[in-house]
Amino acid sequence: MKSRKLLSMLLCCLLLLASITGCAGGTSGAAAPSAGAAAAPEVKTYNVGVSIYKYDDNFMTLYRNEIAAYFKTLETDTVKYNVNIQDGKGDMAEQTNQVDTFLAQGVDVLIINLVQSSSEATITEKAKAANVPVVYINREPMEENAMDYDKACYVGADARQSGTYQGEIIANLPTKGDVDGDGTVRYVMIMGDPENVDAQYRTEYSIKALTDSGIAVEELFKQRGDWDQAKGQELAASALSQFGNSIDVIFCNNDGMALGAAQAISSAGRTVGKDIYLVGVDALDECVEMVKAGTMTGTVLNDHIGQSHTAVDAAVKYLNGGTNDKRIMVDYQKVTA
Repeated sequence: MKSRKLLSMLLCCLLLLASITGCAGGTSGAAAPSAGAAAAPEVKTYNVGVSIYKYDDNFMTLYRNEIAAYFKTLETDTVKYNVNIQDGKGDMAEQTNQVDTFLAQGVDVLIINLVQSSSEATITEKAKAANVPVVYINREPMEENAMDYDKACYVGADARQSGTYQGEIIANLPTKGDVDGDGTVRYVMIMGDPENVDAQYRTEYSIKALTDSGIAVEELFKQRGDWDQAKGQELAASALSQFGNSIDVIFCNNDGMALGAAQAISSAGRTVGKDIYLVGVDALDECVEMVKAGTMTGTVLNDHIGQSHTAVDAAVKYLNGGTNDKRIMVDYQKVTA
């Protein structure tokens, strides 16, 4: 009998011990990972500092938005990009301060759309001292020994090509741009910023394309419009008021100014394609529609998608320890009806 009682008590103790152990396990939360479980992947975040010469430029608005969007598409479970885009406000001192701030914050790479191409050496020296790669975009540094740093490059397009294409659009018209048929193409040139190499080359090579085709030309009016639509309208209105029907063609260094010129042409009672021609550069959506409708003679595609993606790819290549060619060019394309 005693042995039975002893056995019964032993069984009760074992049951009680099992119950206590089970309760203890239930209050400890999730079970610990087994020794063979994989750890969560480490995420690397790169900080990217971007400065755009000014936000209210039509083309650079498309460009900067595409930079941000394309960086997002390159993210993975283990790689992220923190992209900080700043407005240079057309002020080189402001942009220089932005670069100083980026470097003080420890960015991993810079993408810079210079306010002044001539200030490249200053920015490059700052980046070099901090050992931070820099990708210049849209405005090509042209000084001697430009980008004197093994982690600096330029991504853009050859502005000579865009100017040549503008001139060829006019030269290929049935009238060769000579609306009144007097044997001379008289033109108005609305420039961007004369310090900018794009403005210089588009101005020069658009007319060179005409003269290379054997077309006689006469410059009636040339003024800087600083890439601005309102200034484009103001300057075109002034030229039309001064020279009236003598004007055969209005060349604009970009589509923003061409949009303004189109308004001035309409207000002056002139008709594009009938008694005057108008060309720009950038192929903004609105201008492409105008070309289709015949209210603009032509434009030149400045490929913001191709250029922005190429610039981001160059930046990522630097981040991964690679190198880039000093100058990486993306072709322009003619846009006509």
